Amino acid sequence: MRIHFIGICGTAMATLAAMLKKRGHEIQGSDLGVYPPMSDFLAREGIQTFEGYKAEQITTDLDLVVVGNAISRGNPELEEVLDRKIRFTSLPAMIRDEFLWNSRSIVIAGTHGKTTTTAMTGWLLAACGREPSVLVGGISVNFDGSYRLGRGRDFVIEGDEYDSAFFDKTAKFLKYLPDVAVIGNLEYDHADIYADMEALRTAFRRLVGLVPRRGRLILGADSDEAARLASLARSSVETFGVSADADWRASNVRPDGDCMKFDLTYRGDQRGGVNIPCVGGHNVRNALAAMAAGHAAGLEVEDMIRALSEFKGVRRRLELRGVARGVSVFDDFAHHPTAILETLRALRWSYPDRRIWAVFEPRSATSCRKVFQDDFIRAFRDSSPDELILASVFRSSLPEEDRLSVDDIVGEVGSNKTRARHIGAVSEIVSTVAAEAREGDLVVIMSNGGFDGIHDKLLAALRAGSE
Repeated sequence: MRIHFIGICGTAMATLAAMLKKRGHEIQGSDLGVYPPMSDFLAREGIQTFEGYKAEQITTDLDLVVVGNAISRGNPELEEVLDRKIRFTSLPAMIRDEFLWNSRSIVIAGTHGKTTTTAMTGWLLAACGREPSVLVGGISVNFDGSYRLGRGRDFVIEGDEYDSAFFDKTAKFLKYLPDVAVIGNLEYDHADIYADMEALRTAFRRLVGLVPRRGRLILGADSDEAARLASLARSSVETFGVSADADWRASNVRPDGDCMKFDLTYRGDQRGGVNIPCVGGHNVRNALAAMAAGHAAGLEVEDMIRALSEFKGVRRRLELRGVARGVSVFDDFAHHPTAILETLRALRWSYPDRRIWAVFEPRSATSCRKVFQDDFIRAFRDSSPDELILASVFRSSLPEEDRLSVDDIVGEVGSNKTRARHIGAVSEIVSTVAAEAREGDLVVIMSNGGFDGIHDKLLAALRAGSE
């Protein structure tokens, strides 16, 4: 089958293209701005890419067109597809039809932690010899990529609640045929898609409604919104968290250098100590969710505990990018207020005597909006970094009345605990941190985009300052 992708350079689109190429399909695609790292990834996979959208790239030999969810009417390739009535589909529908009908589908959903939990669950199954397929919205270090095609029955997939395509505004995860569904937590997000919290709740209720009677619904006990979904289930339900009534419960949680340790209880039975090479209480919950999902697929608890100690993480999830002049520079994908709070708390818990810099770029459709202003203020106040630098709002085209006010956040958060500043230009942020950071400082750079390569620029500036 010859398949064309409109909008191929999105991470999920490029990953699906590579998976279909491995299945023997002929794959090509187009996008605006075909540049590294996605262009390099697609080239390594042997996938032809076109720069820009042109009607003549929709050729007569195409069997199918996959339309990315960022593509809308007026795109010249989409218009050509519609005019000629060429068969088209969305990314999640293509995943379902190509991979999921004959698989045991393990869908990892929730506002936070789904990328890491997906990678963890996939790793547990792989390490225990189950040969799973895995599709994760990030780069799993254990798999050295964002996907794995295995020979086994299990398919572990990150369940994104974002919309599917211009012609299908329902959540992607509603296409994924969940035999096992994990919903770790539920908070308001994606303000550009969901009008309010109730609209978001509706999407997750529909996901619960898709789990078959013989399936398993796994809910975060520490999230009231997630826990309430249990009443809608027709399947068996298990819970996880640090709450006393959780089926999969962590107690005696404590940091140990770059790791977290805790005692595991399953339905009241002590199952031993667990050591995960990640920091933060949020990663403890991610590990509990992964074990609950693995157990639903038939794994033994003891085998999963051993495998978790070998989990290597996900790129851009508090990833150490380098150390220069004694200053550690981390890259983190955090963009929702709760994710920012958890990331900074994790660093403070594990390194209580180190000075912490938080550098945040409001870039996502959610983080650029004023609706989250008070939540960002609470997140930075409660986490109390020593130094806070906020970049300018990336989506400056938003109307001022709807746009996040970085200056107001700085005014509210600045205190004797936190020095807060708004510095617009990346070059100025780099020069400021390089001039003021001291040996032993931890600098965590938070953005869901490239942030103009700030991580490498900062490390280079720190190295230059030591010469």
